[in-house]
Amino acid sequence: MNKRILFGLIALFTFTYAQMVDGIAMIVEGEAVTTAEIRAVQHMRHVSKAKAVDMLVLDRLQKAAMKDVALSEDEVDAKIASIAAQNNVTVPQMQKILKQRGTSWSQYRSTIRDAMKKEKFYKEKVINAIPSPTDDELKIFYKNHKKEFTIPSSITMNEYSTEDEEAMKRFVQTHSTKGIRVRTVTKKSKELNPALLSMLLQTKNGDYTRPFNAGGRYVVFKIRSKRGKINMPFEAAKPAVLRSWKQQQQSKALKDYFEKMKANADIQILR
Repeated sequence: MNKRILFGLIALFTFTYAQMVDGIAMIVEGEAVTTAEIRAVQHMRHVSKAKAVDMLVLDRLQKAAMKDVALSEDEVDAKIASIAAQNNVTVPQMQKILKQRGTSWSQYRSTIRDAMKKEKFYKEKVINAIPSPTDDELKIFYKNHKKEFTIPSSITMNEYSTEDEEAMKRFVQTHSTKGIRVRTVTKKSKELNPALLSMLLQTKNGDYTRPFNAGGRYVVFKIRSKRGKINMPFEAAKPAVLRSWKQQQQSKALKDYFEKMKANADIQILR
């Protein structure tokens, strides 16, 4: 699955009681945390015992929060079908691939169901609780985080252009320059229109952009290098400022939610 994991919380192994050779260290909202788990997290994450305990408590609180999130099997089936389509395979083919990799279908469905419940919880309890920012709030955020909104001052690239759409299609498939005009250009970032600049910034050095119509001719760029550094003006940076502001607010809202939950949680420390 190529979706990013929500919450930024670590994945934790659940130990059965038969494996709890070191016993239960604490019980959080009815869910056990073992000393073996604590040591495992310390080792895997290279953190102190106190930090490992905090991570495990947060994991158990998350599980408790997910209990009230309703999700139908049809929704899970639809999500799995969507994932299969994105990877150009059928669901039966996906089942076969997972089996070859040693993952049972029930395990996979359970993983997808948990991820969907987290996403649903996140939208309902976190995102919806955050009000939209005003321009003044975004300007203050931009001013306090200017270093985040720097871009290369110039971009050097190969420009491939033609008025023949078929020639451009061939170029995209084969990189054959027959019928294609090729030249090396260096553009100053501040002189580029925002849409083109955004596309160029998202393209890695050595990679090609998608073809686009530039007023009667088709153009593709191959990025050679990006040099220098300048601050983006607020208006040009505004979409990125908004994204960064939302990420910060969502992280804070999530942390606050679980801090409040922790303060009222039933946590029994046994050892």
